[in-house]
Amino acid sequence: MSLFDQFKTEIKGQKIRLVFPEGTDERVLTAAVELAQEDLVSPIVLGEKETIVALSKKLQLSLNQVEIVDIKTVPTDQRVKMIQALVERRKGKTDEKTAEKWLQDENYFGTMLVQMGAAEGMVSGAVHPTGDTVRPALQLIKTAPGSRRISGAFIMQKGDQRFVFADCAINIEIDAETMAQIAVQSARTAKIFGIDPKVAMLSFSTKGSAKGDQVEKVQEATKLAKELAPELADQIDGDLQFDAAVVEKVANAKAPGSTVAGQANVFVFPSLEAGNIGYKIAQRLGGFEAIGPILQGLAKPVSDLSRGASKDDVVKVAIITAAQALAQR
Repeated sequence: MSLFDQFKTEIKGQKIRLVFPEGTDERVLTAAVELAQEDLVSPIVLGEKETIVALSKKLQLSLNQVEIVDIKTVPTDQRVKMIQALVERRKGKTDEKTAEKWLQDENYFGTMLVQMGAAEGMVSGAVHPTGDTVRPALQLIKTAPGSRRISGAFIMQKGDQRFVFADCAINIEIDAETMAQIAVQSARTAKIFGIDPKVAMLSFSTKGSAKGDQVEKVQEATKLAKELAPELADQIDGDLQFDAAVVEKVANAKAPGSTVAGQANVFVFPSLEAGNIGYKIAQRLGGFEAIGPILQGLAKPVSDLSRGASKDDVVKVAIITAAQALAQR
């Protein structure tokens, strides 16, 4: 069973409410209708109702199973409630006037629906840049307990092979503490995707074969990750070069006795540039499908699309988001 077939089976009929702030985009609206018709999610699309209805007629889509919310015509009592909830969530950092202005933006409005429990997750980014999706999530939903940073992971899949690569999308500067948090987040993401995590903390060194600050960072990150999640201590190891992480013969020579080396399936990169380059090499030369980025470390699931996303990409990201939401129920 493919990853998406597996998730479809899990989320079908669960009535997971996802909000799509970009409801007037053709790709997003078509995806939302498809997801609703297959009973995979209960979509809430944001946008001017007349525009959405006109677009649905043009595309010959039925909106019977889709909830449309025009944020400009929300009843006053609901708007006041959302403003008050936003101000309370910001704990004095945002006043009512600013909160009202924020809620005129589709991403802030959608994020507040998630924060208030009216939706279980959000999918955005087909029209907006990453910052417009991530910023409201960090300000309003915030990070999950035990996380101080979020990160971006990719599920790399080819045939029956399935791996997690992180961080490939978010943190430009990765210190030891951040790398440790990414490791724990990625291990938990792996479990959602049916992967028993074996986490390799990647370096150009294996078990101290090279020296330097960059190597010491990975070694410290490994130690911190084990402390952050003692239950995963035997499933995280570093410093490991990539060949030692995946090839048993190399692992036996370079890292004998390691519980991860030679069998790793979760790869934590020491820098964003390494992670981003690594997943693209696997995708373009290795023939792996790159699914993501999956935002890790948020208290509730929010997913960021590429602005070049197709309708099928929107469907896939929504399915992933729904699976994350189901795991949090």
